[in-house]
Amino acid sequence: MGGQKFLLYGKNGWIGGMLIELIKASGDEVVLGDARLENREAVAAEIDKHAPTRVLNAAGVTGRPNVDWCEFNKQTVIRTNIIGCLNLADLCWQRKIHCTLYATGCIFEYDDAHPLGGGLSTAFTEEERANFDGSYYSMTKGFCEEMLRAFLDHLTVLRVRMPISDDLSPRNFITKISKYEKVVDVPNSMTVLHDLLPASLELSRRELSGIYNFCNPGAISHNECLELYKKHVDPAFTWTNFTLEEQDKILAAKRSNNELNCQKLVDALPDMDIPEIHVALDRCMARTKKHLDSIGWKPTPCGK
Repeated sequence: MGGQKFLLYGKNGWIGGMLIELIKASGDEVVLGDARLENREAVAAEIDKHAPTRVLNAAGVTGRPNVDWCEFNKQTVIRTNIIGCLNLADLCWQRKIHCTLYATGCIFEYDDAHPLGGGLSTAFTEEERANFDGSYYSMTKGFCEEMLRAFLDHLTVLRVRMPISDDLSPRNFITKISKYEKVVDVPNSMTVLHDLLPASLELSRRELSGIYNFCNPGAISHNECLELYKKHVDPAFTWTNFTLEEQDKILAAKRSNNELNCQKLVDALPDMDIPEIHVALDRCMARTKKHLDSIGWKPTPCGK
């Protein structure tokens, strides 16, 4: 298989930026899409102009500072997260170009068939349909995934969950919960981007289409995450827990909590290391500490 020419949408986004660096480092070519995905004719012209061998969709609206924003901006959410996604998937399908979508796994919640603490045997699989509509963001993502199933012969849908990077980016799940006044403590599947983004490019290169639970194996709780943050990054860090019921009272939308079975992903890429989430996050926090030391970052003293 020769070098690939990737056309990337979402060039200004957090994940998009990391993908650009990874593609360039690999020696493949990356072209940055300029068209708005809801503008079908502009996207079609861009695809035909650049003639990519692969297309990556890392564009999307999640909301600032969080998904509560989507509750009050529903038209924008539909325009980008549904119309835009479907446009790109369909245009690639018509041209038989493989497309990868960085989607979300926040479309599920624990229930009687998938209980909290049930482990791998009851974790959600790729065949299962969304069961969480507690936020407008998640509801639209669930609707969109269902429609995207029509394109899966030329499309890979990656269910990203609570993504974590090797720095303190404001988009990093660890950064977010470290700044909350109070946090819940619920085991969840999570995506350590250092491990998973290279895997996503391999899925694309090999044209391994379909839906994938795009996370590290296992589930880890908020407290376990913060313990590893404290171990490696800020030994003086403290936090306070509260319940899901208390959390719901201060949010405009509910939050998804679930464990996804990612065995399909692990089996698809037997030559790649996708470590269990506790191992992955421990390594991630060690890399984060090394990075922070290199730029002279120091934790803010307690009470400041």
